[in-house]
Amino acid sequence: MTQLPAEPYDTLLLVSFGGPERMADVLPFLRHVTHGRDVPPERLAAVAAQYEAVGGVSPLNAANRRLLAAIQAKVSDLGLAVAWGNRHAEPFLADTLTALATAGSRRVLAFVTSAYSSYSGCRQYREELAAALGVVRAAGLQPPTVDRLRQYFDHPGFVEPFVDSTLAALAGLPSGSSQVRLLFATHSLPVAAAAVCGPAGGAYVAQHQAVAALVARRVNAETGMDYGWELVFQSRSGPPRVPWLEPDVNDRIDALAQTGTDAVVVVPIGFVSDHMEVVWDLDTVAAQRCRAAGMAFARASTPGTDARFAGMVRELVLERTAGGARRALSPGGPAPDRCPASCCPNPAGRLPAVGEAGPATLSG
Repeated sequence: MTQLPAEPYDTLLLVSFGGPERMADVLPFLRHVTHGRDVPPERLAAVAAQYEAVGGVSPLNAANRRLLAAIQAKVSDLGLAVAWGNRHAEPFLADTLTALATAGSRRVLAFVTSAYSSYSGCRQYREELAAALGVVRAAGLQPPTVDRLRQYFDHPGFVEPFVDSTLAALAGLPSGSSQVRLLFATHSLPVAAAAVCGPAGGAYVAQHQAVAALVARRVNAETGMDYGWELVFQSRSGPPRVPWLEPDVNDRIDALAQTGTDAVVVVPIGFVSDHMEVVWDLDTVAAQRCRAAGMAFARASTPGTDARFAGMVRELVLERTAGGARRALSPGGPAPDRCPASCCPNPAGRLPAVGEAGPATLSG
């Protein structure tokens, strides 16, 4: 057994967004996600209809179970228990951390299934962890210390699976495809929110551009082709008067159809696993848009349970506990273990968050 240092971590916690697993849970899930945001009921009903169209089940919880098993296999020699908690669906973070505290857990490493810098993709997870620890404390239990593993958008274990899945998607295009465009897709954000991501601002877009460039260069080298590529955005919400990151993936599909492009490969680099914003917004809506425009469509798979991705989690643990090598492929990496207090601010005001640099933090 690989020996961890004195006062070792005892648990590795998989932290995810969560998703409903039956149609009856869809609206409660959507209300939980949008709590406090004054989202009209008709908007929730429209999104619920999307879930119904794909069977009323998000693929995310099933993906998390598979990832949990893959991670467990990779860290089995480190003496760590492996647990799972979601922000918006069972198993909820507060319940998982309460069970860990009851079992005597003292130090927890959290792996978050969100790779990039943004409020919703980083700080909000850390706020939710802090809030869940508050629930444990309110129950009269001693909460464990929780530290978050660093961001990993440019780690080989995240990037390389996208290279291979993009190559596979290209290989699956019709043989006559000659004008092919790679569209690297991620969730859109309000422009104002994207401007303050990361310690110096602008990190959300810059990190995605870096990953897209890494994948595109490798794909072009492997194929001997010079595929054109660009970063596109999807799944925007909110009032039309608020500017969001563009171009939208469907707008680009329409525009490319006018330029002689005959095939599009969408690479969902913003996502760790296939979930509703992949299977609906890309596999359903974007694919239909391509067909309507007379273009072939292929979608690269997400890392999911790729052995390199699960192995990356092990590497991140060993970085934190045993001085393991810190691997990163972009010029700006690797990311720090803790986020500056000013990083990715909460637009509604500052809340306690785990994994923050500086004094008065809830964790290391």
